[in-house]
Amino acid sequence: MSTGAATGNLIRVLIADDHPVVRGGLRAALDADPGIQVVGEASDGLEAEDIALQVNPDLIIMDIYMPVREGVKSMVSIRQKLPDVKIVFLTVSDREADLLAAIRLGADGYILKRSDVGDIVSAVRRVMAGESILSPLLTARVLKELKDRQAPALTPREHEVLDLVSEGLTNAEIARRLSISPGSASTYVFRLLKKLHFKNRAEAIRYTLGPSPADQPM
Repeated sequence: MSTGAATGNLIRVLIADDHPVVRGGLRAALDADPGIQVVGEASDGLEAEDIALQVNPDLIIMDIYMPVREGVKSMVSIRQKLPDVKIVFLTVSDREADLLAAIRLGADGYILKRSDVGDIVSAVRRVMAGESILSPLLTARVLKELKDRQAPALTPREHEVLDLVSEGLTNAEIARRLSISPGSASTYVFRLLKKLHFKNRAEAIRYTLGPSPADQPM
């Protein structure tokens, strides 16, 4: 069981990427935050599995493409042994097909390798707070489909927010459009997901896509 977020201690992070420069940059960015501790590094998927079992991190930042074993396969294996660990993928682009596959199998989101240092640290904290890190367009696609499937009892304001999210707007853009704060926009999106009985956006995506092939009976 992961302990960092639950006890209020440091958020313990494992970094898995086959490029030393990327690992070094991530470590420097995360170690600069007093609330985050990098507890290990791995250069391939199999090593990530071994180290994860040794250090029991709260969160793993993992390259989606790695030698020996790909990130998605490693995630599935790790989750079987450490079901509470959060996993965020590193990717060079937000190509939808790969990301949808990762989310469907249980990822909590993704970080672009070109992200700013502040965005990386923010992503770690947001995921540990129960959010998922997804692109606005990916979220829009999912919420639009959910809106078409079912019509929960939403307030007029929530309907407005849902329409804007379905257009692909970010929380900041929604806030500007409705003349509310970004925090209020985030709260409305959270309420929408709650009314649809989802904990976060990643869970909504998994529901919308249906069970993965790995979940199907043999």
